[in-house]
Amino acid sequence: MQHRGVTVWFTGLSGSGKTTISQALEKKLRAAGAKLEVLDGDIVRTNLTKGLGFSKEDRDENVRRIGFVSHLLTRNGVIVLVSAISPYREVRDQVRQRIGDFVEVYANTPVEVCEQRDVKGLYKKARSGEIKNFTGISDPYEEPLNPEVNCETVNETLEESVNKVMAKLEELGYLSPVAA
Repeated sequence: MQHRGVTVWFTGLSGSGKTTISQALEKKLRAAGAKLEVLDGDIVRTNLTKGLGFSKEDRDENVRRIGFVSHLLTRNGVIVLVSAISPYREVRDQVRQRIGDFVEVYANTPVEVCEQRDVKGLYKKARSGEIKNFTGISDPYEEPLNPEVNCETVNETLEESVNKVMAKLEELGYLSPVAA
């Protein structure tokens, strides 16, 4: 597989399937020989953005930092898979503008379903007030207006969601089979 650098930005609520879809896509792309990096929000928060809280300003800074690293990698021909809630539309749009080669994937999942999937008990803690500024409960999540890919994880299998992302990357010219 030949490819160009691109950032594939998975956004959605906690438990929406962002990481699950990006991990399955990573596996498929690596098997095809793609050069890629994964920036998962939970891992980034313990390394690159350690010390940031969950205020709007800190969340925006978190997204900007992830966007900066994604831009560096993308311009060097790497496919970057970002899985981060990134709740605010304005900063997502700023990152999109900076990177240029950017595909937004919305893990579109109702909050009720995310709560059912919540193995860490975060939603329960948020609803009881134990966790403040929790996206989708006590803090807003601004859905993308025009994502390149809309994965409705309640109505699609994991394979269908991954195939939608792959098809969009091919359609936009980021992926192409190696000519024989």
